Amino acid sequence: MSEYYIRQNLLASNSRTIVKDKTGKPLFLLIGRWGTRGDVLSLYDMSGQLIAKIKQATFALKIGSRFDLYLHFEKVGSLQRVLSFQRDFYIVHGLGWVVIGDIPNHRYTIQHYNQQIMQMTKASTIYGDYYCLMIDKEEDAPLCICIAAVLDYWLLNRKTSKEKFKNFLPNISTN
Repeated sequence: MSEYYIRQNLLASNSRTIVKDKTGKPLFLLIGRWGTRGDVLSLYDMSGQLIAKIKQATFALKIGSRFDLYLHFEKVGSLQRVLSFQRDFYIVHGLGWVVIGDIPNHRYTIQHYNQQIMQMTKASTIYGDYYCLMIDKEEDAPLCICIAAVLDYWLLNRKTSKEKFKNFLPNISTN
């Protein structure tokens, strides 16, 4: 099992993000932006080779948004959010993966049937808040990192949407 560390909220900020191992060694570079249809986030190795990318195929305020996953220029699947209340639930069509999330604790798992592919947890260090991605097979890492970028984007987006709603209607509780 390999561990990868990604700075929290940097994935959602449309900036360059370095993915590191547990010793702090840079392994991958994420570059791109989100927000409109056609936006792409690309994952490169440290030598500059494109490894994977995730492209926003449709835009529909969280539910219904679809992201296409590419591995070495070949489309391998599509990530789509499914309506859920207490947990986040996503399906990765084409790979047979299911992503299940515990929203308040920022914990996610990717599974293929009952086999775990990845576990994503929050980790705090002296350098800041990170996501720790524990990935069973190293060859799944590029796609898992791309999926983690979407999860981070939706987590941050959920918080800002909730705050805007509270400011608009300050006397209504949104918990």
